[in-house]
Amino acid sequence: MIAPSILSADFARLGEEAAAVAPAGGDGADWLHVDVMDAHFVPNLTLGLPVVESLLRATEIPIDCHLMIEDPDRWAIGYAEAGAHNVTVHVEAAHDPVALAKNLRAAGSLAGLSIKPNTPLEPYLEVLKHYDTLLVMSVEPGFGGQSFISDVLEKVRTARRLVDTGHLRLLVEIDGGINADTIAEAAEAGVDCFVAGSAVYGAEDPGRAVAALRDSVRRTNPHRWSS
Repeated sequence: MIAPSILSADFARLGEEAAAVAPAGGDGADWLHVDVMDAHFVPNLTLGLPVVESLLRATEIPIDCHLMIEDPDRWAIGYAEAGAHNVTVHVEAAHDPVALAKNLRAAGSLAGLSIKPNTPLEPYLEVLKHYDTLLVMSVEPGFGGQSFISDVLEKVRTARRLVDTGHLRLLVEIDGGINADTIAEAAEAGVDCFVAGSAVYGAEDPGRAVAALRDSVRRTNPHRWSS
C-alpha cells in the first residue's frame, strides 16, 4: 500500500493534488496520508479537522489521519466521526491508548498507534493488540523532507514477526524519508503501507511516482505482493 502525504503537496490545490494520485487502473494511492500537527506535541503547525472534512468531500481515496497532537484522547474521535478511514495517535501523547482505540473504532475508523524513532516497541505490545495499524516513524515527527532513519527497521521486523505468528493483527505502516532509495529496505523489513511525501509530490507526475514506488516494493518480494 502506498499512502502519499499531503504535507508535501500544494496546500492551495489540495483537491487537485488528491486527484493526481487517485487510483487509475488500480495503481493509484491506497490511502491519502494527512499529517495533523498542533505546534505543541511537535514544533510545526499544519492543518486540522476543517481541512480534513474538505478533503473527505473532494476525494474518494481513504483518508489516513496521523495526529501529532497533544491530548489525542480528546480530539481524535472527531476525525473518525468526520469519516477518516484510519486515525493514528502517538503513544507518547495518549493518556489511555486502549480506551482511545475502542472509541475510535466505535466512531467508525480504524485505530492506529504511532511510535517515534526513539520510542521502544516492546512496552506497548499488549496495547497494540487493540489497534488496527502500527505507524513506525522513520524520522522525528514534525517536518517533511527528513532523512530516513534505518535503525527503526528493527521495530518493523519485530512487529512483522508478531503479525506473521498471529500474536498481533495489524497493518505495519512506516512514515518518514520513504523514496525510491529507501522503500525496498523498508519492504524487506516487513512494512505493509508506505507513507511518501516529497517522493510523490516532488515528482513531475505524482501518479506515476506512486506506481513506481509500488513497483519497487513488489520487486523486493514478488510472492508476498503478487496482486
